[in-house]
Amino acid sequence: MNRGSRTINLSRIIERWAAHFPDKVALHSHGEDLTYRALWQRIEAAAAGLGVARGDRVAYLGYNEPRMLVLLFALARAGAILVPLNWRLTAAEHRAILADCAPRYLVAEKEFARHAADLGVPLEPAATAGSPGPEGTDADDVLIVYTSGTTGKPKGAVLTQAALLWNGFNGIHAHDLGQADHVLTALPMFHVGGLNNQTLPALLAGASVTLHRRFDPALWLADVPRRRPTVSLLVPAAIQAVITHPAWPGTDLSSLKMLNAGSMVIPDSQIRAFHARGVPVGQIYGCTETAPIATVLLKEDAERKLGSAGKAAPHCEVRLVEGEVQVRGPNVMRGYWNDPAATAAAFAAGGWFRTGDLGRFDQDGYLWIMGRSKDVIISGGENVYPAELENVLADCPAIAEAAVVGIPDPKWGEAACACIVRRDPLDETAVLALFRDRLAKFKHPRRIVFLDALPRNAMGKVQKFELKRLLESP
Repeated sequence: MNRGSRTINLSRIIERWAAHFPDKVALHSHGEDLTYRALWQRIEAAAAGLGVARGDRVAYLGYNEPRMLVLLFALARAGAILVPLNWRLTAAEHRAILADCAPRYLVAEKEFARHAADLGVPLEPAATAGSPGPEGTDADDVLIVYTSGTTGKPKGAVLTQAALLWNGFNGIHAHDLGQADHVLTALPMFHVGGLNNQTLPALLAGASVTLHRRFDPALWLADVPRRRPTVSLLVPAAIQAVITHPAWPGTDLSSLKMLNAGSMVIPDSQIRAFHARGVPVGQIYGCTETAPIATVLLKEDAERKLGSAGKAAPHCEVRLVEGEVQVRGPNVMRGYWNDPAATAAAFAAGGWFRTGDLGRFDQDGYLWIMGRSKDVIISGGENVYPAELENVLADCPAIAEAAVVGIPDPKWGEAACACIVRRDPLDETAVLALFRDRLAKFKHPRRIVFLDALPRNAMGKVQKFELKRLLESP
């Protein structure tokens, strides 16, 4: 390990833990233990062979792998930027993201090699020999995470190294993490929830992480008694899959000091299912742009304030302006990549980030999320923006007009419903075929409704609340 004066950046935290307890397990994946010393050695080797300059972007396409974390830390060493790609998206969606961020190259795991070859960007070159150049700093951008937004156009939230560190401190507080803890990560790390909510905070705290390549309720239930994690994080669709699995009643959950739920609203029935097994359920509220931890419900308050989003994280401020939740803090994104107009709109409230979510504070100062002012559907923990689907429908000559709204779904929480006025004959099968190869499967409408006209107000704007009322009518 190198000695002497160093710039302290995100990756150097791993170096410090490697010095303090080199043989402690940092990551467990594929049945293999990776110690803090081995993790730092991989980061050093990767940083030396990256072939990038400060500010360069490198995209990653793959399931949860230690390699992705090594790449993130190595890029931090170089002052460069990781762009994780949602592997559920189509090639068309990936091309739009890659055209926006223009990565130096794409790192793709073998399962996605054929898909990656069709994306039109350079693939990972052979490692170059040499030593890392000038090191990155807290002020450098290190992560761009894309979200489609209300316009249907992908927007890349840019997070600095400092944002990830401060979010990590918020995560250590939220999950009560210390060096003795063991995190079970099952959510995808292409989202800030899987990467920044527990995984990075655990490594920043010197804890251990068991990494699942992708969420599998059977594997999660098997690894809780086998690996003995102290904390884990799930979204509502994953919680539902766990508590309805045949192995749920007989699984030993005694190692878990808490479970955290990462979503805007968690059904009370899901929370109570874990509480009945002696596992308190905390809650994390936030979004991609807040890295994501904005408010936390601690395990001590889990029973008393069941369903609340908690209070502002220690290194974050949260306020309500006309009912809208707004966030300010060092964990908040720098802005949207290549989109100054969207950045200005997001921070129009005097530097506070406007989440678009609606909330209230109770008499004890706990935040309760009441709904969304933004036009977004949350399906299985994934954001689905109606504008994306409406853009696809608008390209079909047989459709006169269309609008997409969210409807309750017993498995996914919410799902998209396409309300369509036909110009020419069209059936449900033909409508669903429009989305094939253009949008990821989880975004496809699960219900198609044909109407004579869409409800509009005096200004001609489609009234989506009226559409929802119509859909709810018997």
